[in-house]
Amino acid sequence: MKKPKAILVDIITPDTAPEESLARLNELESLLVTYGGFVIVRKIQRKQVPDYRTYIGKGKVQEILEDTEQSKAEYLIINNLLKPGQLYNLTEQFEKHAVTVWDKVDLILKIFEKHASTKEAKLQIELAQLRHLGPRIFKMGGELMRQGGGIGTRGQGETNIEIMKRHIRTREQKIKTDLKKIEKNQAGQRRQRKKHGFKTVAIVGYTNAGKSALLTSLTKKNVKVKNELFATLDSRIGKVYLNDIGQSVLISDTIGFIRDLPPELIEAFKSTLAETIYADLLLHVVDCNDFELEWKIDVVQKILEELECSDKRTIFVFNKIDLLSPRQRKNLEQKYAHLNPLFISAVQKVGLEELKLKIGTLIY
Repeated sequence: MKKPKAILVDIITPDTAPEESLARLNELESLLVTYGGFVIVRKIQRKQVPDYRTYIGKGKVQEILEDTEQSKAEYLIINNLLKPGQLYNLTEQFEKHAVTVWDKVDLILKIFEKHASTKEAKLQIELAQLRHLGPRIFKMGGELMRQGGGIGTRGQGETNIEIMKRHIRTREQKIKTDLKKIEKNQAGQRRQRKKHGFKTVAIVGYTNAGKSALLTSLTKKNVKVKNELFATLDSRIGKVYLNDIGQSVLISDTIGFIRDLPPELIEAFKSTLAETIYADLLLHVVDCNDFELEWKIDVVQKILEELECSDKRTIFVFNKIDLLSPRQRKNLEQKYAHLNPLFISAVQKVGLEELKLKIGTLIY
């Protein structure tokens, strides 16, 4: 299968540190690779305020158009959420050159679509896509109306847009109804677990921190473990027996978090994230070999705040210690002593007994 070629563009403020600007584009490139494409050009532009019409500005548009001619790029991906008007104006410029314009959310949604396997995940993705598409339809309708003869003119373009808007509203309502049924069923399952005395633990963390690998190692549950962003979309639940207290707990793994995850995506995945919201204990998994780990811990904590579960009892699990030198581990132990983290390797199964002991201590 042919891999789509893309140009990546990021706009950062003049005071953004070089490491952060590099990390932002690296993450966008990782997203593209997960989708199945590859990068041919990366561009960073320092601007205090993005351009109102095209986000990247007239000069940068021209520069990238020349790049697409030379490189035969098929996609232009902007590392941010574009306003409907900005997307419309960029698309007008680039579609003549057979280049599709996406913002970061478009790319994430395409990855979600690729990885969805359950009915719930597919519905949630479709809902997020409709919410992302909606404002663009409104903008497109305004442009077509003007082209059809000015304000107050009902041309064929406007009529088609009205039909599409009604279709979006109807479909969105149907998806919400179907998701409520699934949510009701899941709530019933949670009540049954509680009735039978099962405690629940939810694994949370930045995407690709090793959450699925940890679930597999703890529960022997056969889940997909890939070095990809957003490899897990559905809630996966396994059982682990805690020898020290002679009790079992249920452990769930779900969607990973990411920088600038738009509110509509969090909202769309609320039913999947319910396992986190109603858990008795959280395992916040951190890739301790990641130079951005401090920042990523903050990202996860902020999303947990949005889900109103940041005050839950939490064990910080610093994963991938097999990739650290003794000196690096000692530095991390000192720096993050206030989090009282446990250092493990989910893949090498190092530190798991200590983790199970701590889970038992905190949950029963």
